[in-house]
Amino acid sequence: MKHHQVVDARITPEGRLDVLSKAEVTKLLDTSQGGLYRLFRNCSLAVLNCGSGMDDGKELLERYPDFEIRVVQEQRGIKLDVKSAPAHAFVDGKMIKGINEHLFAVLRDIIYVSDEINNNPMFDLNTSDGISSAVFHILRNAKILRPMTTPNLVVCWGGHSISRKEYDYSKTVGHEMGLRGLDICTGCGPGAMKGPMKGAAIGHSKQRIKNGQYLGITEPGIIAAESPNPIVNDLVILPDIEKRLEAFVRTGHGIVVFPGGAGTAEEILYILGILLHPDNEGMPFPLIFSGPDSSAEYFRQIDRFITGTLGESAQRRYKIIIDNPVLVAQQMHAGIQQVRQFRKEKGDAYYFNWQLKIDHVFQQPFIPTHENMRNLALHKDQENHQLAANLRRAFSGIVAGNVKDEGIRAIEQYGHFEIHGDEDIMALMDSLLNSFVEQHRMKLPGKKYLPCYKIIK
Repeated sequence: MKHHQVVDARITPEGRLDVLSKAEVTKLLDTSQGGLYRLFRNCSLAVLNCGSGMDDGKELLERYPDFEIRVVQEQRGIKLDVKSAPAHAFVDGKMIKGINEHLFAVLRDIIYVSDEINNNPMFDLNTSDGISSAVFHILRNAKILRPMTTPNLVVCWGGHSISRKEYDYSKTVGHEMGLRGLDICTGCGPGAMKGPMKGAAIGHSKQRIKNGQYLGITEPGIIAAESPNPIVNDLVILPDIEKRLEAFVRTGHGIVVFPGGAGTAEEILYILGILLHPDNEGMPFPLIFSGPDSSAEYFRQIDRFITGTLGESAQRRYKIIIDNPVLVAQQMHAGIQQVRQFRKEKGDAYYFNWQLKIDHVFQQPFIPTHENMRNLALHKDQENHQLAANLRRAFSGIVAGNVKDEGIRAIEQYGHFEIHGDEDIMALMDSLLNSFVEQHRMKLPGKKYLPCYKIIK
């Protein structure tokens, strides 16, 4: 077994969190099922693993089995004791500042959700409004909402396993958007999540923008596979994938989608399913799919899948721009001006899209067990946005089986997820997933991909 260098250290908070109650500390140290220790430990390890080039949650936990993290209360606040932490999180024995901030963001969000959201009668998590309100409060507590600014936040989606050319392209698009004063929000990991932030940081520097926002939104299940990249200056951890997706679409003013795999398909189906809801028909929401010329076939496959499953009404909600970073930035900038005008007329907040109707089916947490995957309703005898929600769940399950610790273990124990549905939908899905495998979009390059699913036609 390969030996990985580790470091022991005591860390002082860089962020705003330096006071915890005794009850909160006890919860964080509780290793029982009801305690927070396992969640806190695993998310902290993911943050410390930044830049490692790994996309396997199970492998990460097995690589650092001796890693421990403890909260230490001192007279002047709290400190963290870490044991056997990945050495690449430190420079000359001192933790990198950005990673330190991310570590305390983990602590802040886990404590807040446990104390203020779960079992709080103020948030009825069985209702649509209750879930949206919880998402808002988590973001507000993390201080990532910027109320006194005009809309300028672009969400960038795309895969962690992309080619060098696609990565460079995402960076160039980010640079063009940064030059136009646009901020960036991504899933905070490597690949197409890091590229736009890196490019925007240079664009902002050229324009002497000193308060640029590079917002990373994640959740405990995916953070180990997509450790926050070091450019992220605002990190927030939502409790699950559905609340993470809602945070993206309510805080962002437009979305650019770069090439990716099953997770990117999940995100596309999520936003299209929401935009297809009749209540959102007149709402401006710029949505652009873009990549270099080598990605043209990828977007042809995506477009074919969307048209074949959700129809032309879904196809009308996005633009595909190939190999033109300047045009992407210009169109996004113009689209966000429309969003600003619309929000102004409706009296809606610039920093959180309360008007967007998100059907409850998109908000309910989907646990990708073998039974739940087998029972997904993937047929055309339902409303379009409902079909989009179920297709999203199918791709969410594939993501879990590919990179999430619990999903990988479930596949090892019970075999493939079986996905059933209408013959034409299954044929389109099979074709799309095969193209992801052929283009090495399911795992990082150099790793052999073993499918976690089986399409049953």
